[in-house]
Amino acid sequence: MRVHVSTPNRVDLAGGTLDIWPLYAFLGGGYTVNAAIEMRSEVTVTTRDDGAFDLFADDLQQGETATSLEELTPGGPMDLIVRALNVMRPLCGLDVRTRCTAPKGTGLGSSSSLLIAFLSALLEIEGRTMDQVDLVDAAANIEAQCISVPTGKQDYWAAVRGGVNAIWFGLNGTTVEPLVVDPAARHELSERLTLVFTGETRFSGTSNWNMIKAYIDDTGVTRGKLLVVRQSSERMRECLLRGDLAQFATALGEEWAARKQLAAGVTTPRIDALMDRAAGAGALASKVCGAGGGGCMISFCKPGARTAVEDALADGGATVLPFAIRDDGIRITHL
Repeated sequence: MRVHVSTPNRVDLAGGTLDIWPLYAFLGGGYTVNAAIEMRSEVTVTTRDDGAFDLFADDLQQGETATSLEELTPGGPMDLIVRALNVMRPLCGLDVRTRCTAPKGTGLGSSSSLLIAFLSALLEIEGRTMDQVDLVDAAANIEAQCISVPTGKQDYWAAVRGGVNAIWFGLNGTTVEPLVVDPAARHELSERLTLVFTGETRFSGTSNWNMIKAYIDDTGVTRGKLLVVRQSSERMRECLLRGDLAQFATALGEEWAARKQLAAGVTTPRIDALMDRAAGAGALASKVCGAGGGGCMISFCKPGARTAVEDALADGGATVLPFAIRDDGIRITHL
C-alpha cells in the first residue's frame, strides 16, 4: 500500500503561547486564533515486506535506514519520524518520504504539520482511527520529546482542521471554533494579509521556555503582558465572528505590542525595522508568527495596499511568501 498525506501550515493571528500548558492553566484558559494556509507539509508512506525502514526528507536531503524498527534510534537526522514510529509501532516495514514546503525555522508550524501528516498516514495504512484530541495530544508529546521543552498545540489543530479557528485551551479541555467561514470574507482576509520571511531563523522552544520561566518566576512584565495577549485574542475572535476587519487590525497590533515584551528576544532590530517599513507602505498592524525571534511576519494591510507593503518589505531584505487561507486540513490520497 502507498499513501500520500498533506497537511496545512498556519499563520497565528493572536494568542500563540496560550496553547502551552501550564500557561493557559495559570490564566484560567485562553484562545489562540490561527489560519491554515496553502503551504503544506507532505509525507508519502509505502509498505514493504522485508520489515526494513527507509526514511528520507526530500527538502533537507537527509535520511536514515534500518533493517528493523528496533534499529531505529531517536536523535538522528529523522528524529521526529523515528520517535513517531516508536510510539505507533507499525506492523510492517516502511519507505517514508517527507517534504515541508515552508522554509525551515519560519515559525509556520511545518514540523508539527508534518507530524500530523505522518501519524495520519500510519493510521490509514493500518486501517486505524484516532480521535482528533488524542491525535493532537500524541503529536504534542512526540514533538516535546524532540525539542526537550513544552510545546503548544495550536499548530496541530490547524493541520487537522484547516480554516480559520479560535481554539479554546481550557481547564476542562480544548474546543475548536471555526471563524470566517464565508468564502468571500476569507478571501478578503487573505488578500489583505502579507506573509514574509524575515531572513532570521528561530527555534520556538527557546522563546517559549523563556516565557514559561519568566511567568513562573514572576520576572519583568511577563504575567501582565500575557494577560493582555489573552484579552487581545478574545477581542480578535469576537471581531472575526462579526466580520469587523478594522477591529481585527487593532487586536493584531495590541497582541504584538504585548507579545514582544513577554521575554527577551521575541523581537529584534531587524523585525522592528521591517515592521516600520510595512507601516510606511500601508500596513495597519504586523506581528511575527510563532514564538518570535525571527521566522515569518504577517502584516494586515489597508485595502489595496498589499502590493506596496510586499514591495517595501522585499526592498528591506525580506522574502515574500505567496499564500492563501484554506479550509481543508488533512488530505489523504492512495497512490
